[in-house]
This record gives sequence, structure tokens and C-alpha cells, in this order.
Amino acid sequence: MAAERLRDLSQPIDVSLLDATVAVFYGTGSKEERAHADQILRDLQNNPDMWLQVVHILQQTKSLNTKFFSLQVLEGVIKYRWNALPVEQRDGMKNYISEVIVKLSSNEASFRAERLYVNKLNIILVQILKHDWPARWRSFIPDLVAAAKTSETICENCMAILKLLSEEVFDFSRGEMTQQKIKELKQSLNSEFQLIHELCLYVLSASQRTELIRATLSTLHAFLSWIPLGYIFESTLMETLLKIFPVPSYRNLTLQCLTEVAALNFGDYYNMQYVKMYDIFMVQLQTILPPTTNIPEAYAHGTSEQAFIQNLALFFTSFYKFHIQVLETAQENISALLMGLEYLINISYVDDTEVFKVCLDYWNSLVLELFDAHHNMDNPAVTANMMGLQVPLLPSVVDGLGAQLLQRRQLYAGTMSKLRMLMICRMAKPEEVLIVEDENGNIVRETMKDNDVLVQYKIMRETLIYLSHLDHEDTEKQMLKKLSKQLSGEDWTWNNLNTLCWAIGSISGSMMEDQENRFLVMVIRDLLNLCEITKGKDNKAVIASNIMYVVGQYPRFLRAHWKFLKTVVNKLFEFMHETHPGVQDMACDTFLKIVQKCKRKFVIVQVGENEPFVSELLSALATTVTDLEPHQIHSFYESVGYMIQAESDPHKRDEYLQRLMELPNQKWGEIIGQARQSVDFLKDQDVIRTVLNILQTNTSVASSLGTYFLTQISLIFLDMLNVYRMYSELISNSIAEGGPFASKTSYVKLLRSVKRETLKLIETFLDKAEDQPQIGKQFVPPMMDPVLGDYARNLPDARESEVLSLFATIINKYKAAMIDDVPRIFEAVFQCTLEMITKNFEDYPEHRLKFFSLLRAIATHCFPALIRLSSQQLKLVMDSIIWAFRHTERNIAETGLNLLLEMLKNFQASEFCNQFYRTYFLAIEQEIFAVLTDTFHKPGFKLHVLVLEHLFCLVESGLLTEPLWDAATVPYQYPNNGMFVREYTIKLLSTSFPNMTAAEVTQFVNGLFESRNDLSTFKNHIRDFLVQSKEFSAQDNKDLYSEEAAVERERERQRMLSIPGLIAPNEIQEMLDS
Repeated sequence: MAAERLRDLSQPIDVSLLDATVAVFYGTGSKEERAHADQILRDLQNNPDMWLQVVHILQQTKSLNTKFFSLQVLEGVIKYRWNALPVEQRDGMKNYISEVIVKLSSNEASFRAERLYVNKLNIILVQILKHDWPARWRSFIPDLVAAAKTSETICENCMAILKLLSEEVFDFSRGEMTQQKIKELKQSLNSEFQLIHELCLYVLSASQRTELIRATLSTLHAFLSWIPLGYIFESTLMETLLKIFPVPSYRNLTLQCLTEVAALNFGDYYNMQYVKMYDIFMVQLQTILPPTTNIPEAYAHGTSEQAFIQNLALFFTSFYKFHIQVLETAQENISALLMGLEYLINISYVDDTEVFKVCLDYWNSLVLELFDAHHNMDNPAVTANMMGLQVPLLPSVVDGLGAQLLQRRQLYAGTMSKLRMLMICRMAKPEEVLIVEDENGNIVRETMKDNDVLVQYKIMRETLIYLSHLDHEDTEKQMLKKLSKQLSGEDWTWNNLNTLCWAIGSISGSMMEDQENRFLVMVIRDLLNLCEITKGKDNKAVIASNIMYVVGQYPRFLRAHWKFLKTVVNKLFEFMHETHPGVQDMACDTFLKIVQKCKRKFVIVQVGENEPFVSELLSALATTVTDLEPHQIHSFYESVGYMIQAESDPHKRDEYLQRLMELPNQKWGEIIGQARQSVDFLKDQDVIRTVLNILQTNTSVASSLGTYFLTQISLIFLDMLNVYRMYSELISNSIAEGGPFASKTSYVKLLRSVKRETLKLIETFLDKAEDQPQIGKQFVPPMMDPVLGDYARNLPDARESEVLSLFATIINKYKAAMIDDVPRIFEAVFQCTLEMITKNFEDYPEHRLKFFSLLRAIATHCFPALIRLSSQQLKLVMDSIIWAFRHTERNIAETGLNLLLEMLKNFQASEFCNQFYRTYFLAIEQEIFAVLTDTFHKPGFKLHVLVLEHLFCLVESGLLTEPLWDAATVPYQYPNNGMFVREYTIKLLSTSFPNMTAAEVTQFVNGLFESRNDLSTFKNHIRDFLVQSKEFSAQDNKDLYSEEAAVERERERQRMLSIPGLIAPNEIQEMLDS
């Protein structure tokens, strides 16, 4: 009954009843009562007339939650319906909100008591301003400033409103307002800033109220990044700020304001003011934080110091980023500059990730700037440009530039040397290192990758490479000195050795070869000695991990020094018997990495040896791998596969392969022999595990050997298919007898693992083998029944998704040669897989993606086979594609959209063009618009745009000669398809976006047709439309810009390739040992 009374909005709402409902919802009621209250409040919120009750509620209620609820209703109206309301309603609401704010903030007591409520009202006011100001509320800023002068509390709240306004317009507006509206608001704020500026200065010089001064500083902070510079430097603002900087309660806010000013950069006009600001600042700073302070220690023990040191890091980095060159040009500023850099180095040692990130980003950019100038010395034009010199380059100027660069490098030499030490001492952990110290101080295997650390490693590595290029001698000297302290024991800790070795590994490729050789001979010798003289299992594990990391980073050195390479590999074999967690894994990983880069060295007879290393290794194979786990053995086998692949003599290659596979083949032979006597032997769990292990070993070797694996796979292929068929029947019988739960038993899971591994082995081999048609002829036909037929016969729960990916690989590999097999593949997998995946969006996730990948392979390489499908089958295909791109799982939707684009292009070029598009054009357009505008499919934006562009170009191209509309249901005859699609699209969007006017929709659709031939205009047009629509306006829309980000990434990669060492030698494919 009460609920009905509340829902009836024809008379003023019963506020006490509403209060009670809100109170129940916020926790006084039982679970059922809360659910009921929630429903009532939702109904009220969705009622379009509810907002008319807001003033009545706010006047009557005492409950803060009820006030917030009614303001939430009001906010929705302001965001989405404000411009459609009658003028008097808008003005009434505007005046009411303004009055309440003034009333509550006019005296200290109510302002403090109602602080949360006032804050919310301020937000509402700013939402109204975004619509009405400047056009419909011209006097807003003058009114606000006038009100502020009447009382200190009103003034404090006015500051809060101004800060909100600045943030809304300048910080949070992208994707919420159109570009035009943002521009208009920025101009208004700029033109009216004079009044605000005067008010702020007045407060800072005249007020004694701490809260008010803090509010004013925080508002200034929001404004400083965009106001005209004259307001900063041609008034007393900077003096005022620097004067109050030492006062403890304003210190941090003032420092934030100074940081904003430091980050401004508009040419050289105010250079002298910046120098003066820096000088005064440095004098003040020395009284607050004397240069002799141990900053990391102060940070660790203090709390108030922490925020100050963070802000100080931000100030220095911002100032130097834009104005360091002004400081370095005048002799009298240099000591203050070097002192500031010294402060920043000390702050960089603070044990806090965020502070370190800020410092690191700046050091990275400074070092890059110094390095680039040094790197481009032979190209003076680039250098002059970098130093901001706009001069005609005469020979004398070029010489002068060289001198200037040298001077600049000498000026920073001391700082750079300290910075090298900092990088070496704080180097982050690279991805390859698996052995870490846990919080209890034990050495353990790493369980989770920490992405933040990896990002930090990347930046530190880059910085250290630039530092190394600037002075190789100093880099080498500091590293070797630190290493000798490890050996002498005076500096020995796990962390010190780790960071040092990570730093040594990270500069790989940046030195000239002879210097690198000299350096590494000493490093590896010292590390091996350290391993010998240090006692204790944990210590040894740490040293082992570091030796492995360093040698893995320097393939060029190992290729050039066989003795070292052999010593290192034998050391790795030694570590493979070391049971300390993580050591064996790392030894196998490093072995694989080294073999990939040096594989030729292992198959030739080296000086002073009797046989190639690979042969020696194969003789001792069984002992080398005795202590390894199965997954480590597989990795080892893969490594040896790479060695064998490097052997060019086919006889030797086959002999090595046969020796490598001797153990697994012998075991396989025994198992198959026993099975021939009694099939039941294969049902034993231990036997199944052995079969699985043998197959995994084969897959590992196939992945590295490629085509040359042919002799080995031919040996086991047919027996393997028989085992596959038998296990498949066992699985089906178990599931048929035990019901759906049987598929979860460990026995069935184990059998399925064997099936999956079989498919994976065949797929790996076919994928890696060079394109030889006879291989396809040999392997595909025998699989048709055991694999495809089996898939169709199985119960859904027993079907392996790998069958789908295997056949996708086969079609991608053998392309049109597979056309005749497509109907067979279709018949086996199509209908039965669709039934599994179209019941809902969740079941069988693996099958989904692989099914659409298979369809895409068919559409790309065997399109004629799709044309032969019956119209029912084609409809199934199209439905499944639409179904795929509706999926919120990103890769499935993307595969579906790519597949759709292939289909559209192929059908356009076929003789069935009219027939296909008459059936599917409108359905596809409607479905694409649905996913484009529903906000759940943003990552697909680029592909949605391509599909729409294809459709609009096609309809205007004249290729469709038959009408797309159904003459039976559309009485009106359109002159052409273009006109019909235009009208259809306008109708479609008008019904989907009722809050947009007909004119807006028509303008959008016409724009689509006009820009259809220029993809970037077409894309921007759609992007703007989405941002205007209410659904997108309150969300993070970065996915709509992902394409632009990808272009930027590729440009950066090309730059990195041009600098030795920036892309590690072991990541460059060409560096592989051929």
C-alpha cells in the first residue's frame, strides 16, 4: 500500500514515507525488505516526472541519504534531458540550487555540518553549467565572485565550485562533451579569468583562515595549467606563492602549484622569470630540507615528509623537463642546477615505487636527450633542432655545436656517473629470472609475474643503455668494481648481486664487440669463481640464477668463444641436477635460449675435439636428464631439436634424430607390442601417462625440427591414430555409462589429454613443416575417419576442440588444395558444433573460438566450397557469424567480424552478389549498428567501421542491380538502393536513439554516405556520434582510439632498432645462428 502511495506522483510525495524506504534500503531492514525498497526506489528513479518532486523533498527531509537519492534523480535529468525542459523549469531549478548553496555555506556551523550535501550540490550546479553557461547564464562568474566577497565560508565554497568547473572542462571532458562545446567553455573561462585571479590573490594576501587559503591554493592548482601566462608572471602571484612556501600547513599545496607552473612551456618569453623562481625556490628549499639530509631515511621514518618528498620529485622533474636548458646557459645558475639534480638523485634512492617511477621517467628523458645529441653528432641539423637552435648551418656553426655538445656532456658527467650507480643498485628484475627472495627471506621459485616490475625493468634497461653509450668506460668500471666487492665479500648480499647481474645482462649489445668480449671474460670468470668459493644452498642458487641470466643475454659473445660456450653449457647441465626450486627450470630455459642463438656451433667439430658437441650430448643424454621433471625434459628435447635442425647433412641429421628419440621410441614400441597381445594393457593409468609423456616429447621435438621430423612422425603415426580411436571409444563409453559427471573423472581427463596431445603433435608438425603437398597427402586422408568421423560420432562433452584448430591449420597450410575435403569437414563438424555453442554464450569456450577460426580459414582459402552450400546451410553460417560478433568475449567477436569481412568481399566478387546481399544486407547492417552502439563491444570498433564502410560503398557502387527492399511489403518504389538504405538507416537509428532529434540522426546518416570513401573521416564521424549519444558519454572510450595507438607503437619499434642494444640481441630474429 505504502509503495503505491509513493509511486503515485500526481500529488506531492510523502517525504517521511520516502525517508523510511531509503532507510530500509541502506540497511535497517531484512534482506527481503531491502530488495523491496530497492525496487520502489528504482521505479521512482525511472519515472520521468520524479524530478519535479526534488525541491519538495529537499525542503522537507532531514535524511542525508534521501537528499542524495533525490539529487541522483536530478543529475540524471540534467545529464540527459536538460535541454528539452521548458525555460521556467530550468531557471527555477537553477535558482533553487544556487540559493541552497549560498544559504548553507554562508555560516561556518552549517557549512561544516552539511559539507557532504554541499559538495553534492556543487556537482549538480557544475552539471547545469556545462549546459547553460556561457550562453544562457552569462553573469555566472561575476555573480560567483561577488558572492565570494561577502563571507569567508562562501568564498571557500566558491573556490570548490571553480575547481570542479575547471576539472570538468579541462580534465574529464574527452568523450563526455563534443569538441565544439569544450572549446566554447574553455574560451569563456579564459575570458573571465581576470575576476577569479583577483579573488585568489586577494585571499592569499589578506585572509588569515587556514581552510580558505588551502581551498584557494587547491583551486589555483586546478587553474594554473591552462590560464594565460600573463596572470602568473605579470602579477604578484609567483612572489606570493614563494613567500608562503615555507609555511608547513601550505607547503605541499604551494609546491603542487609551483609544479604546475614549472610544467608550463610556451617559448622563451618568460625564461628570466623561471630562472628567478628556481633560484628563490632553491634558497627556500635548503632551509626546509638541508642538502645533507639522508632523504631515503627521512622518508622511511616520517609521514609528513613523505608527501613533501613526493611533491618535490614532481617539481624538479617538471621544471627540468621544460626549463633545464635555460638554467645551464648561464654560469651563475649552474651550481643551483647541479644541487637540484643531486637532490633528485637522493630522492631516487627512496624506497617507494611511485616516487621512483616519477624520478625514473625524468632520468630516462634527460639521458635520451643527451644520447640523441651525441648519437646525431654526425648530423648537425638534427642536433641543432634538438637543442632548439633555429640557425643556418655554416661550417663554423657546426664546429661550435660540437663544442657546445661536449660542454653539455661534461656539465652532466658527474650526475650521469651517479645515475649509472643508481641504475645498477636499483635495477628491476627481468622476466627470465625465476628465482626470487620471498617476504620471509627464503630463496624460492617465482609463482606470479609482476607486470609493474617488468615495465620498470624496460625503462631502466633503456636508460642504462643510453648511459652506457654516453660513457662505456665509466659503465664498465662501475660494474666491475661492484662485482669485485661481491667477491671480496665487503658488499655481498643477494640483492646487490642480483641487481648488478641484471644490470650487466641488460646492456647486452650496447658495447663494441671487442670491449664486450673483454668485459664478459672478466664477468663470467668472476661469477664462476664466486660460485666455487661461496657456501650454502641458497647462496649457490642465487649465484646460479645470475650466471644463467647473464650468459643468456650475450649470444654474440658465446658464438665467438667456443670454450666459454662449452663451459657454460656444461655448467647448465650441472645445474640441471640441482634440486633447489627454480634452478632446473631456469637451466632448461637458458639452455633453450642459448641453443636457439648458437645452434650451428654444436653440430660442427670444434678445434681440439673429436666429434660435434651434439653427438657427445646424445651419448650422455640419459644421465643429463635423470633429475629433470617431465616438462623440463620436453624443453631439453626441444633444444636438442634445434641443434639437429642446424645439421645440413641429411644422413647425420636422421642419425641424430634417431639417437635422440631412442628412449621414447623404445618405450612406445614396448607399449604397442603389449597392446597387440592384449588391448586392455592400454587401459592402465600408468601406461596412459607414459603414452602422454612420449607424445609430449615428440611434440617438443616437432616444434623445433619442423620438416625434418618427418621420419620420426611417420614411424608412430598410424599406431598413434589407432590409440586415438581406442581412447575415444573408451571416453564415449564412460560418459554414456556414467553420465555427464564421468567427463570430470581423472581417468577420462587423462584419456582426453592423450587425444589432445595427438592432435597437437600432428598440428605442430604440419604447421612447422615446409609447404610440401606430399606431406599433406600422406597425413590428411588417414585422419578423416579416426579424427573427423570420431568428432561427429562423439557426445558433445567428449568432442576435442583441437580437432577444429587442427583442420584450420591444415586449410591455412594447404589452401585451395583442400577444396574437395571441405564438404566432408563441414558435414563432420558444422551442425554438431553449432548446436553446442549456440545454446548460450558460456558453454564450450574453446570450441567457439576454434570453430570461427576454422570457418575463417575456409572462407579465405576455399570460398568456392561455401558457395556450394545449400541456402539453409549458408543461413546457418551467417547466423553463426552474427552470433559470434555479438559475443562479448573479445577474440570471438573479432574472429567473427574478420570472417564477416572475408565473406562480404568474396560474395561481392562472385556471381551470387545480388542474391546474397538481398538476403543479408539489412540484417547485417542492423546487427552491426546494434553492437556498435551498445557499449559492450567497444574493442570491435575498428572492424564495425570497416563493415559499415563496405556496405555503404557497395550500395552506392551500382553493383547491386536488384532492389534490397521487399516489394510486397514496401508499397513505395525507391529510385535506387542508395535512397532506400539511407531511409532505412535513419529509421533504424531514430528508434534506437529516442533522445536524439530527427535532424541529428539524418545529419549523421548523410555524413556516413558522404564520407564513405575516406576511412578516417568516416571513422571520426561515427566516433563523434557515439560520444554524443548518452550511453557512451559516461564511459572510458579508449578502445575507440586503439588503431591510432598501434601506429605509434610500430614507429617506436623502428626507432629502437636503430640504436645498438635497445632491442636485446636475444630478441632479434636475425641474430639467430645460421
